[in-house]
Amino acid sequence: MTKTDELIDNEFLRQFELNVEKEMAIIEYSLQERKIFLTKMIIPEAIRTEAFEKDFIDLVFSNIKDRNISVVPTSPEIAKFVRRNRKYKRMLPVGIRI
Repeated sequence: MTKTDELIDNEFLRQFELNVEKEMAIIEYSLQERKIFLTKMIIPEAIRTEAFEKDFIDLVFSNIKDRNISVVPTSPEIAKFVRRNRKYKRMLPVGIRI
């Protein structure tokens, strides 16, 4: 799909951005202490596929893992992704179940 360096962490707008085919996919977040809350995912219909969605979330989780912070997925799509991909459950803070 895409390279990790194409993922932009727009700290001012508090969102991860990925430009694909003149469209922008976004995952909004809120950073609090050592936790990042993934609150909303916006993928334009022109580029939305199940494979793209999975790859995009994988890129975001890879970026977060490199920072060594916990993830709290409050977006239903991202929570569903974590349920299906057990390897990311260890990134959840203690006491959070998906």
